[in-house]
Amino acid sequence: MAAKTLAPQFADRADLLIGSVIDASTALLAEQEHDIVRFAMGAPSEDLMPMAEIDEAFSRAAEGRYDYGETQGEPVLREQILRLGERLGVPTDDERILVTNGGMQGLDIAFKLFVDPGDLVVAEAPTYSNGNATALSYGAEMLPVPMDDDGMVVEALPDLVAAAGRTPRAIYTIPNFQNPTGVTLSRERRELLLELAERWGAVVIDDDPYGMLRFGGDAVPGFAEIAPRHPLVFQVRTFSKTIAPGLRTGWIDVDPAVRELAINAKQAMDTCSSVPVQRAAASFLEAGHLERHIDRMLPIYRERKEAMRASLARHFGDTAVSTDPEGGFFLWVTFTGELAEIDTEDLFPEALAEGVAYIPGPAFTVDGSMRNALRLCFATSSPERIEEGVARLARAIQRTRPGHRARGGAR
Repeated sequence: MAAKTLAPQFADRADLLIGSVIDASTALLAEQEHDIVRFAMGAPSEDLMPMAEIDEAFSRAAEGRYDYGETQGEPVLREQILRLGERLGVPTDDERILVTNGGMQGLDIAFKLFVDPGDLVVAEAPTYSNGNATALSYGAEMLPVPMDDDGMVVEALPDLVAAAGRTPRAIYTIPNFQNPTGVTLSRERRELLLELAERWGAVVIDDDPYGMLRFGGDAVPGFAEIAPRHPLVFQVRTFSKTIAPGLRTGWIDVDPAVRELAINAKQAMDTCSSVPVQRAAASFLEAGHLERHIDRMLPIYRERKEAMRASLARHFGDTAVSTDPEGGFFLWVTFTGELAEIDTEDLFPEALAEGVAYIPGPAFTVDGSMRNALRLCFATSSPERIEEGVARLARAIQRTRPGHRARGGAR
């Protein structure tokens, strides 16, 4: 009898699951044996994380910290989140808070609750690749909206929606220091976005990992300040960018009726977030470490952003145009002129061999466009390492484009 090859039969939704180029880069970089300047992951370098304060928070013994916890989050952490909201001028209520495993679980819950297969979801173009991937995993049809220096071009939305032939169920936005562009949505556009959401009955998924990381310019009121406790605003927050990504601790702030369904969704995922980590995060906040740590980081991030923009100017002149964010972690770089035909996906292996990593532009689109663009994270590297990394990028381009002569002494 001939041997039979057995294979599992996947659900139809398995075809909708898209891997993350960003998350995959962690494993890819770990495999490299040569020195890499890491502009890829959106995270601070470990030397900037408040390690002593985090270790201190974990060392505080507390009865019950290894038990199951409440799905909605440990009361001590929810209390600290409420106090943080008060300090930030965006007070909220305990019945609105659900602790999540980082911002990604918050996004997953949002799309799970509001998106059916075939539903229209508005998103910035470009936008966070994992946000697109999560919406697509629930069968969404994405409606990309162009960006400019004031964020999503919300004025274009009515015509885009009319052309799509149906109204959106959700509008996904990263309003502050957007990933990957670094730009911030203007107040006027936030107000218009809320008006359109009300007209269409669409949920605004407000993904804001970077809002506390402003190092320049004037603050823009958030959705919760413009329209407090708005039932159509689903706020996704995380400590990954302000404390440390490995904590995998975030929260959602939503209408109480939405929170009840979100609790059900989370119980079907993981029952509760890690109790020891939640309690450590609560201790960290209670001790006042968060704001002090951020105050230390902001001038460093500003210096690193300026160093990266200066390095790009030295090595590429006007053939590489970057955004100029007032906070957050990222520059969005678009090659122009004689470099306009560069394909950053094709360039990536050469850049990695040269010793620099980034995320290619197409990773932040649903159609594989923006091939002459890339995202660089300035938060991870010192000014000296930034200069070295940009020089390596210039050398990689020079090798793949023999006719191009790199500037700034790159060889």
